[in-house]
Amino acid sequence: MGEECKPATAADAMVAQLTQKVTASFDIFDHESNQTVDVREIGTIIRSLGCCPSEGELHDMLAEIEEEEPTGYIRFEKFFPMMTKVLMQRRYTPATEDKLLRAFEVLDVKGDGFLTQEALTKYMTTEGEPFTEEEMDEFMTAALDPDRNVVLYKDYVSIMVADDEQ
Repeated sequence: MGEECKPATAADAMVAQLTQKVTASFDIFDHESNQTVDVREIGTIIRSLGCCPSEGELHDMLAEIEEEEPTGYIRFEKFFPMMTKVLMQRRYTPATEDKLLRAFEVLDVKGDGFLTQEALTKYMTTEGEPFTEEEMDEFMTAALDPDRNVVLYKDYVSIMVADDEQ
């Protein structure tokens, strides 16, 4: 009889942990302590929970939880069920280290093991979902090797993956 209760207890513990994680992330941006956050903060909250949706996917998520008459704020009661479902379904998982490395290697046509700031800026601002100037500045601050003024992508990918695991 006691054995049958264990799965429910494990499931309850998982739900409680998930609830705590989502609530804590939301609360950081709930500056008014009124169970709402600025709609512009939702992407940051979602990414802090380990999800990496594209801008299009993020837009779809926002459309699902915004009020019929947009207020510029998202209520926790709308955000929580959507985010719980996303986390339970393990949607929008970050790319693996191998996949990131292969992506950089495709861009490194010479096989040098690095990309120049100019080449990477061109790719990142004109291909796929373009980075903004601010995003590129942040990226280069983190990725650029200060001694050689290039992105040593194998090192950078290792740092990115290590940060995601923390």
